[in-house]
Amino acid sequence: MSDSSPLPPVRLHPEAELARDALSTPLLSRAARLARWAGPGARVDAGGRLTEELLPAAAEELGLTGDDAAADVADAWRVALDIGLLEVVDEQADTVTPGEDLALLTGGSPHDVLGVWLGALESVIADAAVPDLDGLIDAMDEGGAVDFSKLDWDPEGEAAFLDGVLGNLYLLTASEDGPGDGPVPLPALAASMIVPGDMGEPTNDVLEQVSDAMMRLDDQFRLLEPIGLVTYRPVDEALMTETDEEGAGTSVDETDVSRYGMVSLTPLGLYGLRARLLESGFEAPSVGELSDKGADVLLDGSAGYGPRAARAETEQWLERREPLDAARELLAAARGTDPGAPLRRLRCQEALSLVGALAEPAVREVLDDPELGGLARVWLSELGATDVPAPSEDLVFWLTIDTVAAQLAAEGNSAELQALVEGLAAQHSGFFAAAWRVGHPATPDVLEAMGRLHPDKRIAKEARKAAFKARSQQNG
Repeated sequence: MSDSSPLPPVRLHPEAELARDALSTPLLSRAARLARWAGPGARVDAGGRLTEELLPAAAEELGLTGDDAAADVADAWRVALDIGLLEVVDEQADTVTPGEDLALLTGGSPHDVLGVWLGALESVIADAAVPDLDGLIDAMDEGGAVDFSKLDWDPEGEAAFLDGVLGNLYLLTASEDGPGDGPVPLPALAASMIVPGDMGEPTNDVLEQVSDAMMRLDDQFRLLEPIGLVTYRPVDEALMTETDEEGAGTSVDETDVSRYGMVSLTPLGLYGLRARLLESGFEAPSVGELSDKGADVLLDGSAGYGPRAARAETEQWLERREPLDAARELLAAARGTDPGAPLRRLRCQEALSLVGALAEPAVREVLDDPELGGLARVWLSELGATDVPAPSEDLVFWLTIDTVAAQLAAEGNSAELQALVEGLAAQHSGFFAAAWRVGHPATPDVLEAMGRLHPDKRIAKEARKAAFKARSQQNG
């Protein structure tokens, strides 16, 4: 992902709901219970870890049993220390006291609670990028420092890889053509980081890298699930036996893809990753954050949104305003000759359709406006009005250029736009002879695009010639 362009907007759950989710996550709830249970004076070792003799009591407090109980207690204790639910007493260095942030979990606002949870999330993500403890011990030198050269492990590279995977998972979740709340197969997520976009059939070496990455991610998502970031179905351990028996390179059967791991972001996880992305400098919008802004900010801000997100954003904006006032504000914001103006007018027309018949007086007020008159006529006709004045030929051509320019900005060279271009050329035999004279700032760019998109070489050549004339006219 690049931080130079905005990510798709996400729909976040209310903070109060997310805070309840955060408090109920296994890891944070255990960390909080341990902090309250320990109280002042609980004994710890030199590293702040709970002493061995207290582990059984701590496990009992958390209702943990079995072989993993001690490890789960240690994880929760470490998180409690990392995020300030517990603090080591400086003067004794072998006891702890409840930290100031513990009170936020019961007496703080939802935003305070989410702040504590975000700290826990950072702690867990950092732990997930670290190799197993046995490997660390083996790599320690005589002074106790870790010799990373013995680990075959690049701390910064591993952290960046996990960040990239989480970023791709966020992007897939936010994209309108992605799985949404549905799970993402672990092989696809691993491949998104390793397989080059322009590679056809992956080589055996690349497939092996994807397989290795899957195994690392399987361990990491198992660690990330208890903090509430993801819902995760782990890799079926029986596959390891099957792979050993059948040999390396066995292809993945699509019908069994879920056995290779399935992961999805929770609503809380979506909130958490967005917070991390914002902190890292990414533009990561959320639906609703434009609702208290002016119409100009709404139309420009939602210009790059997908259809569903743009509609949801506009609906929330309209809820705060009287219909007729909103319509007038939208129409005023839709004016302009800058490159973003055609898409603003398209978004304005879509917004007016949500206002409905109550917007009619405002729309009729702009029938004679050179920039909005075409939009007004189209909107009134779609509303079913019968007394809509006929547009002049100049206005028809201006509106056509404006519409194509808006579609180019919204969709790029899409199949729908290609069909529109073909239809325009077919309906009007002299289209390009007239279109190049249209005094719209986007005329040269639109005609160039039509030349690219039209499949008929003769017509495409006409479009390119017309684009040249239009550009010469503007420059002259």
